[in-house]
Amino acid sequence: MLSNYQQLPLKSPRHVIKGRNGRHEQIDFLTNKEKPSSKRKIGMVIGVVVAFLILAAVAAFLIWLFLFKDADSEGSYDMRLGPSKQVYSGHMKLVDVPYDQKLEDTNSKEFDKLADNLEALLLQNYKKDPLLGKYYSKSVVTAFSEGVIAYYWSEFIIPVEDLEIEPEFSEERVLEVLEKGMKEQRSLGNPKDIKISEVTASLTDSRMARNPRANECFFRLEASDTAQTFHSPGYPKGYPPKSRCQWQIRASEVDAITVSFPFFHVEDDCSDDFVSIYDSLSPDESQAITEKCGQRPPSNPLEVVSSGNIMLINLITDSVVQRPGFLAEYKAIPRAKVKVCGGNLPENKGVFTSPLHPSFYPPAVDCKWTIKVPAGKEVRLRFTMFRMKEPGVDIRVCHKDYVEVLGTKYCGELSSLALTSKSNVLEVMFHSDESFADKGFSAEYSAYDPADPCPGKFACASGICIAKDLKCDGWNDCGDMSDEMKCQCENDQFSCSNGLCKPKLWVCDRVNDCGDGSDEESCSCQPNEWHCGNGQCLPQDVVCDKKKDCEDGSDEASCETSPGVCSEFSFKCGNSDCVNKVNAKCDPCGTRPYKLNRIVGGQNAAMGEWPWQVSLHFLTYGHVCGASIISEKWILSAAHCFSTTSPENHVASNWQTYNGMQDQYKQDGVQIRPVKKIITHPDYNQMTFDFDIALLELSEPLEFTNTIQPICLPAPSHIFPAGTSCWVTGWGAMREGGSKAQLLQKASVKIINDTVCNVVTEGQLTSRMLCSGFLSGGVDACQLIEWIKKETGI
Repeated sequence: MLSNYQQLPLKSPRHVIKGRNGRHEQIDFLTNKEKPSSKRKIGMVIGVVVAFLILAAVAAFLIWLFLFKDADSEGSYDMRLGPSKQVYSGHMKLVDVPYDQKLEDTNSKEFDKLADNLEALLLQNYKKDPLLGKYYSKSVVTAFSEGVIAYYWSEFIIPVEDLEIEPEFSEERVLEVLEKGMKEQRSLGNPKDIKISEVTASLTDSRMARNPRANECFFRLEASDTAQTFHSPGYPKGYPPKSRCQWQIRASEVDAITVSFPFFHVEDDCSDDFVSIYDSLSPDESQAITEKCGQRPPSNPLEVVSSGNIMLINLITDSVVQRPGFLAEYKAIPRAKVKVCGGNLPENKGVFTSPLHPSFYPPAVDCKWTIKVPAGKEVRLRFTMFRMKEPGVDIRVCHKDYVEVLGTKYCGELSSLALTSKSNVLEVMFHSDESFADKGFSAEYSAYDPADPCPGKFACASGICIAKDLKCDGWNDCGDMSDEMKCQCENDQFSCSNGLCKPKLWVCDRVNDCGDGSDEESCSCQPNEWHCGNGQCLPQDVVCDKKKDCEDGSDEASCETSPGVCSEFSFKCGNSDCVNKVNAKCDPCGTRPYKLNRIVGGQNAAMGEWPWQVSLHFLTYGHVCGASIISEKWILSAAHCFSTTSPENHVASNWQTYNGMQDQYKQDGVQIRPVKKIITHPDYNQMTFDFDIALLELSEPLEFTNTIQPICLPAPSHIFPAGTSCWVTGWGAMREGGSKAQLLQKASVKIINDTVCNVVTEGQLTSRMLCSGFLSGGVDACQLIEWIKKETGI
């Protein structure tokens, strides 16, 4: 389930407090004759004091009203205006300056001398521009590297009264001023002046402007071929808020640097807390490798590599919520190893990947693979994983990182990509620019006979082969719809107006499966009708009439006329608060601690992706059934696993639960709990599978971890609309008659309209079931949730 949040811009209007009439106050001087008596003097003094106090109170109220009241109403946001801090960072390439190893030490006299001269030179150039010179604050040189290259940042502070000129600041203006100053300096030819041949400037988050000479959470690391570690401050107990930390990592000139994060847990909001990594010693956006936050599972660690012998890592934390932080491991690897990729692939089939896959590919790399198969054959290419995402890139253009095949560039994240050549030779090119890297790709290729491209199978237009029985089944198995064209619809299929065939189960599910809307015609309610969760249409005036007109109560579940007031249609939280809306949720369940990348190609579930999944093992038979965690001591499963012809299946001691498992052959992080009690629903019917639900009490409580979490039980008012996408997970056979899966599997299905499903299944669907895909079964929240609560006490 995904939640989309839109962050609205906060407006901070300026308020100017004026006098009552906006004029100057008039002061009159009294003559002796006009001066009051002593009593009148005392009275006037008291009056003046009282008036002053009243004016002070009024002023204080107005200040609070205009400056603080709005801030209080917005919670933690402070609406007061403040000065704007503009920071630009980059590097300068120096001419005829010999490189001294001591320049790498920010505490050395050599560093101080050269850095001071460059900072003075930056000041001199900025002062020549009337805008930059007026608001210039300071510049700091942060590092030197071979070349000689100096890394710096410059700060400009614009006061509140001048904020309207802020748009006039830009990277282009800063760069133009610096380049002009450097050019003038070179033309003067003064041998004492430092000459600069190249300069860059990039707008930078001011939180990353650190001064290495101030030693404010700043570290210098030297990478070698032996792995070393560093970690965030406070790890593993938790980093402090308002942390501003930097790690400069260097290696020998012939090496590159690789950094992996065996443990990574940062607040899951990259605007507050994040780790940013640069292929530079300056936080220059054009040299950024990646920026990450959240929590990564050990099965998908963050691993990056530099293109050269330097790297900069920043940790920024603003959130008051403490997270453990990170543990990092770094070492030097030969730069030649980073650049090695591409080549000739003469075999009939094989696999190749982007550089260093599955780690992030390095910046600034170009590769070319030439696949050559025997004459008369052609090449089939399929990407099993493709992820080359970058902020602000139009995937229709792919002007930064890309894979190019047959003259077309591909980038972004692709769920499927299959291509075929027109000859026995196919070239694949890979390009990464200097900024932002990703996991890249993994591809497999094979030779095939164009006269018979898929022996015994169906040949898609893309060149891939699929089983013949997948043709015309309503699913886009080829990825290009070629398997669903020119089909003769079967009896259990719906004939779309555009000629496609779709399962009849998909009719009236609120999803345009045909593409032309023909499967949804005459299905929707009229504008003056209410659409119940089960598809039933009722007059609009039944909504919020305090009567349950829809079978699922959806006509009363979203009434907001009495928010917070409990009724029989309300969702009641554990703290007795009531929420009057559809599908309300207030309990901490159904959460995935790990921040997971979507793995393209294949249906293996990632570690921690389904933390409520349980594997039930029976005696020595291994995995037999699945279940879901609903609390520390209770799990939910199906009655048919236990109510069988064998009485042994109902003996609790014959069952073991494996919680937090992903691989049936691995038990790292898995919590094994014997079953203490089995409670099957008393109305379970072995013939119809009605009331197919069971509760298992564990012998001892679970300890919730990153891979073990409870699932959410739906409220009695929860609605499962037709067309909703759902996931089915488990270790069942991946094909009919096949063996059980070793790795946890996942498959996407969708909820089917009850009326349509009942027609197709000849009335087998009951109100305790959900119809999804071609699978029937499940639990109806309205009738079974109360039974679960009664038995478990949850």
